[in-house]
Amino acid sequence: MDIEQFRKAGYQAIDRICDYYYSLQQRPVVPPVQPGYLISQLPDVPPEAGEDFTVIADDYQKLILPGVTHWQHPSFFAYFPTASTFEALLGDLYSGSTPNPGFNWSSSPACTELEMVMMDWSAKMLGLGPQFLNSSGTGGGVIQTTSSDSALVVTVAARSQYARAHRSTKLEDMVIYVTSQTHSLGVKASLVLGLECRILDVRAEDEYALRGETLRAALQEDTAKGKHPFILIATIGTTSSGAIDRLGEIGEVAKDYPDLWIHVDAAWAGVTLACPEYREVAQLDNINKYAWSVGTNYHKWGLVNFDCALLWVRSRKDLTDALDVTPEFLRTKQSEAGAVIDYRNWHLGLGRRFRSLKIWFVLRSYGVGGFQKYIRRCIELNNRFASLVSASPDFSLVTPPSFALTVFRFAPAHLATLSEAALNDLNHAMYTRISARTEIFLTQTKLNGTFCVRFVVGSGLTRTEHIEQAWALIQEEAGVAVKEWEDKL
Repeated sequence: MDIEQFRKAGYQAIDRICDYYYSLQQRPVVPPVQPGYLISQLPDVPPEAGEDFTVIADDYQKLILPGVTHWQHPSFFAYFPTASTFEALLGDLYSGSTPNPGFNWSSSPACTELEMVMMDWSAKMLGLGPQFLNSSGTGGGVIQTTSSDSALVVTVAARSQYARAHRSTKLEDMVIYVTSQTHSLGVKASLVLGLECRILDVRAEDEYALRGETLRAALQEDTAKGKHPFILIATIGTTSSGAIDRLGEIGEVAKDYPDLWIHVDAAWAGVTLACPEYREVAQLDNINKYAWSVGTNYHKWGLVNFDCALLWVRSRKDLTDALDVTPEFLRTKQSEAGAVIDYRNWHLGLGRRFRSLKIWFVLRSYGVGGFQKYIRRCIELNNRFASLVSASPDFSLVTPPSFALTVFRFAPAHLATLSEAALNDLNHAMYTRISARTEIFLTQTKLNGTFCVRFVVGSGLTRTEHIEQAWALIQEEAGVAVKEWEDKL
């Protein structure tokens, strides 16, 4: 493909992407395909001769799109959202047009310096303290691929920091702390690093948040056994329920354990910090006071297309002490003089994508006001859904709504004496029916043994009518499920 062929194909691609978004609401959220649908339509080997790109582009429409789950659909209420804006899409296009591995400043100065500035812009928009700014010269921010990568990076840094402070500590005695509601990233980090992971229990009466007393009891128990807890992964907005760990209590306990690294995973809910009215509930003051590191994902609820996970640390030296490996061919006069950041020492890989460009495009196009408006609208829409659940005699909230997330269950008034196990079975039957529908997508979860359904708003296309339609569909399927369940009795 030469430049003019690319120009022609590019025009066609943009036109088709626009047509896709115009038609998105008419498409099923979940593709009506079965496992192997695509494999059976593709050849076993690559073509011997190159094909015309028009044919390739047509095959994308014919073969790929029918098997795509549409995360930007206005009736996508599953998992957590995956952001998509045209500004970020164009940012990816531009960054892809000037590919470079970005492993140090000299490999492409603009990539490093734009990332430094965008991480500081984002920190200031979210209200993070000056200790987390790149301009501080001590702390700073870096773009990671996902929050799982962020957790793994800070766990490596925390292990290194703890080992330096306690040189006789054996790796087999080091312990990672998470809760039963923490994202799987904590357990996965322990598997990758071959370290013990202790899962701390949380209670429904605490809205599934980690309390200081639980942390203190675990620390006392483990240290008495000769164990060395070295990092706690706390959460602002857990995946299952949107729970917010009590960082104030946690931080006070940690004062007695000064080498316990507190990482705050705010992958989904961290973007609410852009709105001043949510900073108290999202514990901004405690993040600034107690967190060694904090992360959020623009690619979830922050208007920037995947991937774009933001990580800030209080001390950049903790990262570079753990991760700096500099062979001779990577040495530069700028790095040796300490004049620049080499981001390769802030994450596990060497090369990295130019992701800050799409942040720059989004934040300049939306502005702080536009970013806040989007967050507030999603929360307002979720509040509408929660009000519908609360007003129904046959449904109940399992936890209070958390920002744009509602966790609910079917609890029909005429079956108030059902056992917990029977109610779980009924809710599972309802969810099975809902999940068979292609025009909506929700996900299930369990909270301390209670089967429930999650509903989260995040698509920029969702409006009140989509909330109303979703609620009508849920009621419809619940009615069918309870009738079928009663017929079996």
